Order: sequence, then C-alpha cells, then structure tokens
Amino acid sequence: MDASSPFAAPDWVTDAIFYQVFPDRFCNGDPSNDPPGVEPWGNPPSRENFFGGDLQGVLRKLDHLQDLGVNALYLNPIFRAHTNHKYDTCDYLEVDPAFGSNDLLRELAREVHRRDMRIILDGVFNHCGDGFWAFEDVKAKGPASRYADWFIVRSYPITANPLSYCTCGGASYLPKLNLGHHETREYVLKVATHWLEETEIDGWRLDCASRIPLDFWREFRAAVKAVNPQAYLVGEIWRDATPWIRGDTFDGTTNYRLRELISGYCAADILDAEDFAFEVDSLRDGHGDAAPFMLNLLGNHDTSRILTAFKGEVDRVLIAVAFLMTTVGAPLIYYGDEVGLCGETDPDCRRTMKWDQTSWDHRIHEVYRELIGLRREHTALRRGHFESLMTFDRVYAYRRVDESDEIVVVLNPGSAVKDLRVPTTSRTEAWRDLSGKRRYDGTSGAILVDCMLPLSYLVLLPDRDAL
Repeated sequence: MDASSPFAAPDWVTDAIFYQVFPDRFCNGDPSNDPPGVEPWGNPPSRENFFGGDLQGVLRKLDHLQDLGVNALYLNPIFRAHTNHKYDTCDYLEVDPAFGSNDLLRELAREVHRRDMRIILDGVFNHCGDGFWAFEDVKAKGPASRYADWFIVRSYPITANPLSYCTCGGASYLPKLNLGHHETREYVLKVATHWLEETEIDGWRLDCASRIPLDFWREFRAAVKAVNPQAYLVGEIWRDATPWIRGDTFDGTTNYRLRELISGYCAADILDAEDFAFEVDSLRDGHGDAAPFMLNLLGNHDTSRILTAFKGEVDRVLIAVAFLMTTVGAPLIYYGDEVGLCGETDPDCRRTMKWDQTSWDHRIHEVYRELIGLRREHTALRRGHFESLMTFDRVYAYRRVDESDEIVVVLNPGSAVKDLRVPTTSRTEAWRDLSGKRRYDGTSGAILVDCMLPLSYLVLLPDRDAL
C-alpha cells in the first residue's frame, strides 16, 4: 500500500485466508450446553431446528483448520439470541449459553492467536431481536420507556401484526435499531469496543451494512481503530461497494459481485473469457486501494453451496476455487465447502459439517489444501500485481507478480484447446506445473501449452531447476 494513500487497512488481511463458521452447525464440542430439542447431527436443517454446535467445537477443530491452511476465522453471530442463526440478538454482552460462555470466547481467541491465526465476529447492529432487553422495555412501557427512542416506532402499543415498528426486511422478530439516536449509537460503540478489549478479537464483519447511515460507520470506525488500529472492518454489501471503501468507513466488503462473475464464467457459461477478464479487471479497478482487502467468497450462509450452485460439477468448482485462491483480495471458505458439502439456499446451505472423512469429497479437499498452501507460500498471490495475459474463447490466462515471485494461471471452463500460446512479458523461460511433472517452454515470449484440457486449470511456476 502506497504510504501516501489516504486508504489505510490492516496489513495482515492481505495474508489472510478466512474460514467462516456457522456455530450451531460446525461441531458439537460440549453436549452439556445443548439447547432443548437438539436434533441428531446430520438431520436436514430447517429455520427452527438446533444441532448443538458451539465454541468448544470450534476449539476442538482448530487442527482441521490449520491442516487446511486457513489462518483467519469468521464466526457467524455468537451472542445470546433465540434462533439458531443468532441474528436476533437479545444480549450483545453475553455469549449465547448454547455456544458456551464469555470466558470460553476469551479462551478461543487466545488459542487462535497462539496458533498465529486471527478471529473476527459478526456484528449485528442494524437490528436486534425482539427479546433484546431494551425492546422488551418498550413493549412493556410504551412511549414512557427510556428506550423508546432506541427504535423507530410508528404507533403504540407495539404490535407485530400489523407491524407498528421498523424491522429488518419486515421480520417482526428483528426490530430495527435507531442509530440516529445518540444513546443507541453510544451503546453499539460500547459493544464493539468491549469485545475488542475483553477478548482481543481482530475485527468485525458488519451485517446489513448498507441499511445503516455512513456517518454512523465513520464513528464506528474511529472508535474501533482507537482500540486496535489493525482491527479489520468488513461490511456486508451485496452491490456496488464504492461508498463504503473510501478509507473512512470499512477496510473491505463482502465481494458478492465477484462471486456473480465467477459463477457466470465458471458455471453458467454466461461470460466468455474476454467478458470475464474485462468485468473482473473493471471491478478490481473500481475497488482501488481497497481491492486487496475485499472479502472474496464463492458462497456463505445466505447462498446456495458452491457445489450445488454448480450442479455438482466438481471440475467447474475447482476452476472457481483456483481463481479464488489466486486473485486479488482475501479468500473466504464457507465451512464444509472444502469437503464437498452441498445445499440449496437458506436453510439448506446450513447443513451440519461432515466430520466422517469417508463422506468427504477427497479430491475437492486436496485441491483446497494445495491451492491454500500455494497462496500462503507465494507472496505474488497475496500482494503481487495482477496482469491479464490473454483470452481465447473460454480460456483466460493471467499473471501474479512481485519483485521476487511470479505465477501464471490459466483457466478453461470450456472445451479443449490445442497449441495454446500464452503471451507474457516475463523473463522466465522455463515453467512447471504444481505437480512438478510437466514442463512448459517460455523462450519465445509466450508459454507454450500443447493442450489445455477441458474443464481444467493450470498453475505455472518458474522452473528453477531448468534455469
């Protein structure tokens, strides 16, 4: 990052590979805190059922995450709430008892840091749950409640049908917080800084960010960065991110637009290589200095699983993963994608994690491990310049390069292409693939690929043994 740039973000994020955990569905590490009516692990998920996943389960599976190669955790909401997803916060200062305790969160954060990993939490500040103590006071006392201005109430008494108060998306159990009111703001800022100070978490993923005024996020940023200048603030934004990445609000946002482009190119055949290259370059250029800090995803708790969205076509999924791990921005893996977990949109995309390795798609798992390892080993993939090299029909080739490192990637979600010439300004004359078994000549100002197989990708590294 240019020191003269007004944009400043946590340096560690450019080296981060995030892993998203939906706590109730990840691992049940402590059955003693299970909520009533917990269903057997592996049952179909619904919007109402519980499976007993908890923070102890996350602790227990840190070895799995480190073996995979990820070095940053993003936890869906963990504070006391009524639902399995916990986006209906009842108490922002208490870990939900079904997940553990405040002390267990501190222990998890300590252990994550001991392993040289990072952890960010989901901040749900656009709305709360109808069980939030302040809203309960308003329901009981009406306009006489000292918290009446914390919410946007149209009429009293409070009624859910018809709605007499503003909500998130019309859901009566999610009353909207009035962040235009100074006391509400002060409370939310207290929550944000409390957890930074108490557990030394490394940042916040901020839910429904576009529904909250920018001036609040500027104040939020100032408060958080005063406690930890290296805290990562990433907003949930589904559309153009520009207003939120000007250096005064978020460090990055959820990169849903990139996800759509990847799907259109790798799975749906909506975009050919020329279109994909143009759209990706334009999106990255539009993100400017924030580009390395965008959170790139193929799916999460609000979308279909990547394997399901790609209709079970593993080869196409692996091309998408190859791009995710070699492009600019921090990659995010949704729990279970690395072993081939399937699922339609919510609630099906929130199935329980498979821990029986005989049920894993080992090809998918090994490719994730290989590509994550590649990204962690090569600075060019994390911090290097992105250079488009060529497009031909469905084939797209690009280079990541820095002062001491370079990698060329070729993607082909289409049919086979023979005698492919990938032009490059690189001085490297000999290249090898990831396995080290295939060599490619680059002496003519282009890398020569005799046959680019259908539905395949190729990662090329300088062949040092031949130099």
